[in-house]
This record gives sequence, C-alpha cells and structure tokens, in this order.
Amino acid sequence: MWPLIKILPIKTNFRFVAFAKYAGALSLLATIASLFLALYPLTPPCGGLNCGIDFKGGTLLEISTAPEAVDLGAVRRALGEMDMGDVQVQAFGAPSSAMVRFQTPEGESAAQAVEEVKATLERTLGEVTFAKTEVVGPKVSGELFQSGLLALGLAIVLMLLYIWFRFELQFGLGAVIALFHDVILTFGVIALFDLEFSLTTIAAILTIIGYSMNDTVVVFDRLRENLRKYKRMPLGEVIDLSINETLSRTVITGLTAVLALGGLALFGGPTLFGFSIIMIFGIVLGTYSSIYVAAPVILLWGVKRGDEDVEPIAPLAR
Repeated sequence: MWPLIKILPIKTNFRFVAFAKYAGALSLLATIASLFLALYPLTPPCGGLNCGIDFKGGTLLEISTAPEAVDLGAVRRALGEMDMGDVQVQAFGAPSSAMVRFQTPEGESAAQAVEEVKATLERTLGEVTFAKTEVVGPKVSGELFQSGLLALGLAIVLMLLYIWFRFELQFGLGAVIALFHDVILTFGVIALFDLEFSLTTIAAILTIIGYSMNDTVVVFDRLRENLRKYKRMPLGEVIDLSINETLSRTVITGLTAVLALGGLALFGGPTLFGFSIIMIFGIVLGTYSSIYVAAPVILLWGVKRGDEDVEPIAPLAR
C-alpha cells in the first residue's frame, strides 16, 4: 500500500458536465455577492476592502539599534497597543535595522503621530537611531492602487491573447471568464474576512491568475487532443473525459501547494498569514473554475473539430 498515493484511483469517470448548470448558478451568485462585498460602500480608494498602508497612506520610519539586533516582536506588541491602524514592522538590511510603517490616527497630525511612535520605540528598545522619516500621502497611495489594478487587468488581457494564439478564441474566452471569476471571488473573500489589501495581496492574486491559467491550459490541451481523437463523441462526454484524465495531476499539484501554504500560514507569522490564506483559497478556486467555468464555456459556445485524423503511434523498433 505504500506509497499512499496508490490509494487514489488511477482512472475516474465523474460526470462533471451533468452538474455544470448548478455550478454555474452558484458561481454567478458568488460573483455578485463578492462584487457587493468588495465595492460597498463606494468610498475611495478601496471601497469595502480593508486597505493597508500601501493604499491608504501613512508614515515610514527606518530605525537602528546598532550594535544590538532589533526585537521585532517587542516593537509589534508595543505599537499594536497604540491606535495607529495597520502597523507593519519588517527587518531591513542588517539585524540592527528595521522599517516601521503605521497610519496616522484621525484627529492627529502626522508630526504628532511620529513623535508618539518615536517615544514608544525608545521606551521599548532603549537607544534608537531614526535614520529616515517619510510620510506617504493618500494621493500617492491612490496612484499605487490604480497601478495595482492595472497590473491585474493587463495580466488577464495577456492571458486571453496567449490562449487565443495557443488554441482558439472560445478557449481564450473560457479561460478569461474563469480568471475573472477567480479574481472577483478572491476579492470577496478578502472583504468577507477583513483581510488586509496591500501590494502583497496584489502579488498573491497575480500568482493565483498564473496558477489558474496553468491548470486551465492543461485541461484545454487534453480537450483539444480528445476532440481530434474522438470526432463523433458528444462534446459533453469529451469534456468529461478530458477533465477526468487530468484530474489526478490537478489534485496532486494543488494539494502539494496547499500543504506548503498551510505551513506558511501556521508558522509564517501575521505578516504572511493573509497572503497564505488568499493563496490557498485561490488554488482551490482555480481548480474549480477550470472544471466548472472554463470548460462549460466551450460546451455552450461549441468548438471546431479538425478534419485531420489522428495518426497512430508506430511501435518502437527492437
């Protein structure tokens, strides 16, 4: 029985297409709900999302406690007790250097907030050298937010062009609809669980787009092969056959990534927790959308089957 992977069936015969209508209705409702959660209330720059310092603006301090190393945990605890909104503490360069970012509380000036944070850091760490103080305004953060959304849109358009070039237009539309589905539902999860929306989140969503597209391409490539091989088989049966033939590869790849991200979520600390959760959800969602979003679009649209016959593979000469 070892390795345990042998327990999994080598060949499956699930009828995925039979449940495509129900899955499509569920996906549509989830997409509408996610859009509502992400956009409401319609207040700039992030609407219903919990914007981090990257998009809301804030203050950046570079500190040094040379020759001693900075106690990052003590800094996080001390600043966490203050009303500074989203506080980020990261190692920077040498062990004795760190970067602290925080938001200015309402009703206070940036200068007053900076002095309060400096006093807290000196009480917590002792002698501290403040190498740099920089205030990021909301205008710059708004431009950063627009650039992040532009990067997401550009990635989706490039994916459409690639699939169109690699396969056919309907394949490209199916892949892009699946990508929009994954991105919108990911935004919904971020809003639902009040996860921080920052540049790290943008990076996680871009990674999800790449993973989802990779899984979709694998299914589409097998579908194209089977369309040429089984020219008289109904399209729905060909889609089911193609998904079943790639299912074990999809499950094993996704499960491996989820296990790695699970360890990162448990032991990576608060800084990487949100990133890991978003990635785990995105990988599961990317697998689902390849089966129940991208492939059903091919079923609705139809596909042109090539006129060429499949050439049999000649046996190897001994």
